Amino acid sequence: MTRIYPHTIVAKFGGTSVADFDAMSRSATIVLADKDVRLVVLSASAGVTNLLVELSGGLESSVRQDKIDTLRTLQYNIISRLKQPEAIGQEIDRLLDNISHLAAMAVDSRSDALCDELVSHGELMSSLLFVEVLRERDVETQWFDARKVIRTNDTFGCAVPVISEIAERVEKHLLPRIAQSLVVTQGFIGSDAAGQTTTLGRGGSDYTASLLAEALQAARVDIWTDVAGIYTTDPRIVAQAKRIDTLSFSEASEMAAFGAKVLHPATLLPAMRKNIPVFVGSSAQPRAGGTLVCRDTHEPPRYRALAVRRQQTLLKLSSVDTQPAHRFLAQMFGILSRHDVAMDLVTTSETSIAIILNSTGSTSGEADTLTTALLTELSSHCHVEIETGLALVSLIGNSLSQAPAVCKEVFADLENHSVRMICHGASSHNLCFLLPAECADSAVKTLHRNLLE
Repeated sequence: MTRIYPHTIVAKFGGTSVADFDAMSRSATIVLADKDVRLVVLSASAGVTNLLVELSGGLESSVRQDKIDTLRTLQYNIISRLKQPEAIGQEIDRLLDNISHLAAMAVDSRSDALCDELVSHGELMSSLLFVEVLRERDVETQWFDARKVIRTNDTFGCAVPVISEIAERVEKHLLPRIAQSLVVTQGFIGSDAAGQTTTLGRGGSDYTASLLAEALQAARVDIWTDVAGIYTTDPRIVAQAKRIDTLSFSEASEMAAFGAKVLHPATLLPAMRKNIPVFVGSSAQPRAGGTLVCRDTHEPPRYRALAVRRQQTLLKLSSVDTQPAHRFLAQMFGILSRHDVAMDLVTTSETSIAIILNSTGSTSGEADTLTTALLTELSSHCHVEIETGLALVSLIGNSLSQAPAVCKEVFADLENHSVRMICHGASSHNLCFLLPAECADSAVKTLHRNLLE
């Protein structure tokens, strides 16, 4: 692929950055301030996706109508501020009617495919409205349906992109449009081989931006959100948290995987494959600076950041007979694989396995993968223990598995905490430990004060 614009920037704006007319106007100013921004990727306006997910659950008529009325109000609060609202109002009305139809269908025939089709309307509406905001500034702008290029499998709700097809489709369908004008498209959504709408999972708009940047061989991806960069930990936990001006891909990937919410965990994979830097900044304060994530950083410190992931489940499996350790481990992993259990972190002994399962988003506080069928099969082969109400704290850094005294420095600070499990050594960029949820903030504050401040 020949780069028509050798310095092309893909700019992605999150839900708060397109929440209302004023937020969209600020984001439009950011786009127009840099002529190298050729492609804009949008999330749904803040709060819209949650409403659409609720509608996909099959609500009774009166509640359903209340949700749809709320959606209409959110859209028309933006439309009413436009100079020429009539044409876009008709288009938004068409989408709202479709939402109403799909929500009614969900009452009798709810499915993951229907949910994806319904939820996709959030990004469709926000992108259409943002195009109008840009056009009112006399900017030639094209709206583009991301489903034409983001080809995925048919795992609805968390679809897997087909990278080779995305590259081919971007070159054929999207690149010529970028040569003509600024293009606005949607994050989060794609389509399978049958043309059905799919989604990449919550937070997937970042991933979309990175996938499109990879296919376009872009010079940079800009992620505009509600915080001015990535911090040493969540500032809501530690007021003294500092912004990190430059992060390596490896450090940022670990932070995203273990609970830092600024970036979607998959975002950096396409950027890493093509060595495309990723900038994270605040659309509300674009001049406040941000964090640049790139391949290498100058003299990275031993300790970089702390991340917390709540709602974790500890699954412990213990052998009840004298079979050799390797057979027990193989048998347990085989069962877990057949039931599609995503084993996050694992420790083993000769006769037992401890596994951390990420329960974030589960209403019960237990991992959704712990089905009755799975637990029944496991119980026929081993003793099963399940512990909930836990949090995973991860110390992110560099050469942690080789550096001396790391464990001493970390666990001396945790002598008053009940550590349930430790994972160390598999990655040189993290040291993870499981704690009761009520202890997590205290541990983070102590470690941040002693290791990062």
